Amino acid sequence: MEKKHYVYILKCADGTFYTGYSTDPERRAKVHNSGKGAKYTRSRRPVEIIYTEEYEDKAEAERREYAIKQLTRAEKEKLINDKADS
Repeated sequence: MEKKHYVYILKCADGTFYTGYSTDPERRAKVHNSGKGAKYTRSRRPVEIIYTEEYEDKAEAERREYAIKQLTRAEKEKLINDKADS
């Protein structure tokens, strides 16, 4: 069975967003919450997953992660809200 690849957005305790890539977003969120994740999230715990996208291909997921990171906060909020509405 092929591993799935995910792009995820975390909402940090200070209300900011963090976008990342993982093959297991739930496990990765636990790592962020333990203080062992990205430097950005260490001082902004707890974090929660508020958005995910699933991909078959790692390169595609990483391209999407980069694209999401280029979005403004308002664009990210729209992305999150549009998925919640569907």
